[in-house]
Amino acid sequence: MRLGLRMRLTLLYGALFFVAGSMLVWFTYLLTAKTLNQRFTVVSRKTALPTGELPPDTVMRILEKDVEERATGVLDEMLRSSLLIMVLVGIVAVVVGYLIADRALRPLDRVTETAQRLSESNLHERIALRGRPQDEIKRLADTFDAMLDRLHKVFDAQRRFIANASHELRTPLAINRTVLEVSLEEPDASPDLKALARTLLGTNSRYERMIEGLLLLAQSEQEPASRKSLELDQVVRAALDQLDLQPRKRPVTIHRDLRPVTVDGDPLFLERAVFNLVENAIKYNVRDGQVWISCGESGLVVENTGQPVPPYEVEDLFEPFRRLQGDRVRSARGAGLGLSIVRAIVDAHGGTVTAAARPEGGLRVTVGLLSPSPAVAGPVHGFST
Repeated sequence: MRLGLRMRLTLLYGALFFVAGSMLVWFTYLLTAKTLNQRFTVVSRKTALPTGELPPDTVMRILEKDVEERATGVLDEMLRSSLLIMVLVGIVAVVVGYLIADRALRPLDRVTETAQRLSESNLHERIALRGRPQDEIKRLADTFDAMLDRLHKVFDAQRRFIANASHELRTPLAINRTVLEVSLEEPDASPDLKALARTLLGTNSRYERMIEGLLLLAQSEQEPASRKSLELDQVVRAALDQLDLQPRKRPVTIHRDLRPVTVDGDPLFLERAVFNLVENAIKYNVRDGQVWISCGESGLVVENTGQPVPPYEVEDLFEPFRRLQGDRVRSARGAGLGLSIVRAIVDAHGGTVTAAARPEGGLRVTVGLLSPSPAVAGPVHGFST
């Protein structure tokens, strides 16, 4: 396990102290031993020895041995005391080093917490370090605040552009639709004119759906303003109620097995994601095809039959305007934004989305959503199509 910067600095302080203390104790030991050796040797040689039964040389050797033993004892006692004091002071130094590192790195914790908390919906927050000198941490915090100011301005400009584009693009298309619908109601209109009006009305409707999809895609990439715990099976039922299951050229059969499962998110956005997934499973199916929807503790699974999907094209389906075999123009079944919106919504909710082609045909899209329980860190529920 990799240690944090605070612990690494503490260990570095402690290691440097013990290295410096060990060198100090060693040099003190050597200098003391040298001094004791010189002093005791000189004193022993200058000391007048009393005459007695033992020869002077023997007495001198006994005296020098006694002095040497006493000096060795002094050195050993000094070494033990020095090591004990160094260990005690070292422990105090490590604790003090940790407190100093904690105090020095505390502003960095504020920077990290602010960065983790920030999203597009709360870019107005700032670190705003006050009362600190203009050191490296203060410059880092001020630079981060300046970057947030620039990002806030960019996102505000993006929101205004989306709102203006929504109005400017929808208005002429709504006018065109009204004119075409009125022309179809004209009793004097020729069959050719009505046929042309119906064709243009269908084209106009596709453009309207494409614009709505683009606007929804832009809004889905923003983090939801409100999130709450909700039952995913209820979201699925609400999405299925919105589907147009009228007789189709290629009818499909939907099988349901929905059981309670709780997730965390915005109900409207999640309902749209489920709607897009199920609609995609129905739209890109075969005649008399099947769609299976099951929901439980293991997640939500929506699986469909369909035409074989090349594995190398599966990931590209999540890109805007991407369809199978690179068809960007002739497809009348959609604008190619359905799965892109699903991925944008799931990413905004902190989930994951992957896809896999079924060997017998069709597509499986697995989405992981966060559980509302704070003890669970990561995607725990998934659903597929």
